Amino acid sequence: MKSNYIDHIGIAVKSLDESIPIYEKLLGSKCYAIETVADQFVKTAFFQVGQTKIELLESTDSDGPIGSFIEKRGEGIHHIAFAVDNTNDALNNAKANGFKLIDRVSRKGAEGMNIGFLNPKKTKGVLVEFCSK
Repeated sequence: MKSNYIDHIGIAVKSLDESIPIYEKLLGSKCYAIETVADQFVKTAFFQVGQTKIELLESTDSDGPIGSFIEKRGEGIHHIAFAVDNTNDALNNAKANGFKLIDRVSRKGAEGMNIGFLNPKKTKGVLVEFCSK
């Protein structure tokens, strides 16, 4: 399975209200979408930077994945997402190549994407996401 391009970089933040103006100044562009993904306990904000997006992630529950991440590591880069043709195929290929999966099958993420994550223990500490439309 070949990755097509870097779709986005996810950044965990404590507050979208505080972080959006910082990234608008930094990137010289406005946030184009804010979305809540209830089943993942996260609220997202997106910026377009060329072909790649920046996704700010604010936890809606301190026990959710982003809340736990911030509690353990603080704010910062959470994951890198690679665009693929089919998320399930990419997950199956990763498993066949010895990677440990967080998601065995894709699930719905922000912007209507199909997403699936690999365990960072097998990717040198980087949380990798595959995503497809």
